[in-house]
Amino acid sequence: MNCSVSNFSKISFIGLWSLLLSLSACGQNVENKRIKPMESKNEGKSMNVINNKTTDTVTFGAGCFWCVEAVFQQLKGVKSVESGYSGGETDNPTYKEVCTGETGHAEVAQIVYDPKVISFPELLEAFWGSHDPTTLNRQGADQGTQYRSVIFYHDQEQKELAEKYKKELDASGAFRGPIVTEIAPFTKFYKAEDYHQNYYNLNGNAPYCQFVIAPKLEKFKKVFKDKLK
Repeated sequence: MNCSVSNFSKISFIGLWSLLLSLSACGQNVENKRIKPMESKNEGKSMNVINNKTTDTVTFGAGCFWCVEAVFQQLKGVKSVESGYSGGETDNPTYKEVCTGETGHAEVAQIVYDPKVISFPELLEAFWGSHDPTTLNRQGADQGTQYRSVIFYHDQEQKELAEKYKKELDASGAFRGPIVTEIAPFTKFYKAEDYHQNYYNLNGNAPYCQFVIAPKLEKFKKVFKDKLK
């Protein structure tokens, strides 16, 4: 979303240009083919399955967190998705502060999932298949470091898998350009304001939801239909 535009009328300012960019730039590969996940040394299972833990957590940034939240809410095994901010220096940032691009934070989704149902490699598949990771600090008409493509890893296995997957995707030529996704250690997650939570489900008729999020979800559901709730 464009931070300079009001929350419920963004598309009227961004106009057709935003719509075309969102359809052509975001998730470009979703329209064409499924990006298969890499297998880990534990056959694609999270380390926490082996440790008998029932949930694990991932933190992804892929542009507007409304879009990321809406995408990952669709997947079987995902327990919860919260929109928020990570990766910056400002404690307890507000949306207005993050929008300046001066806090260092990215808009992210904090995803809690059941690793017995969906693995981290499968979540990586959804992550890289639902946005354009080749555009630096930009998704569609949303521009700024707060919209960067980023994986904040929570443990060594997440780090290794993310780096391996990124390297192999680059080598495969799956995207038209090099992947610029940042892979960085998770430090803190700051939950965004209440009105950002569950945004698409609560505001599905808003212009941004209709013209940006809904087309993205439609493409995602076609490609990942076997992973949907």
